[in-house]
Amino acid sequence: MKRRSTTDAASLEAVRQFVEAEIVPCYDAFDAGHRRDHAHYVIDESLRLARYYPEADAAVVLAAAAYHDLGLCEGRETHHLASGRIVRADERLRRWFTEEEIEEIACAVEDHRASSSHAPRSLTGRLVAEADRQIDGDTIIRRTIQFSLSHYPTLDIEGHYRRVVEHLHEKYGPDGYLRLWIPESDNAVRLAEFHTLLADEAAIRRAFDRHYSALVVNR
Repeated sequence: MKRRSTTDAASLEAVRQFVEAEIVPCYDAFDAGHRRDHAHYVIDESLRLARYYPEADAAVVLAAAAYHDLGLCEGRETHHLASGRIVRADERLRRWFTEEEIEEIACAVEDHRASSSHAPRSLTGRLVAEADRQIDGDTIIRRTIQFSLSHYPTLDIEGHYRRVVEHLHEKYGPDGYLRLWIPESDNAVRLAEFHTLLADEAAIRRAFDRHYSALVVNR
C-alpha cells in the first residue's frame, strides 16, 4: 500500500477529530496521573517535537501519542504491550493508515516506557517517549504520590515518603534508568534541575508534604 502523504492536512484533521472524540475520553477511566490532561500533553508535545523532523508523519505521531497509554485498561505493569495490541486490533485506524503505519504506531506505543529495556525503534517512538517523560518537578512528585496512595493504601505518610523518594532516585536520579531521545526537547535541562532538587533532602521533603497534604485532602 502506498504511504499516505505527510502533508495531507485533511487526513491529519480527521485523525485529530477521531482521537478527541473516541480515544482521549478513554483516559477518564485511568488513575489520576494518566487522565485527559496527560493524554493531551503527550499529544501536543509529540507534535511540537515532530516539527523539527520533516520526515516525521504528523498523523502517525498523533495516533501513537493518543494510544500510548490505552493499555492501562489491563493494568500498569505491561500496559505498553497491551497498548500495542489495541492499536493492531483497532480497525478504525485503517481508515487512514496502511498496515506498515499501524505497525509503526503499535511499536511506538510499546516502546514509550522509561523502563523499557531497549531504545524506541522509530522516530515516532522516540518522539512519543520523549513527550511522555513530562519532566516537571511538581508533576513528577504529584504523580508519584498519586500512584503510591492508589497502590499502597495501607502505608502511613512516612511509608509513602520513603517509597516516593526511592522511586524518584531510581527513575530520575543521576544514575536513574530514564533516558532522553530528542535533543530539541527541554527535558535535559529540566532533568538537570530535578537532580538539584533531589540532592536537597529538605527541599524534597517540603515538596512531598505540600503535594501529599493537597492530595489527601482532595481524595
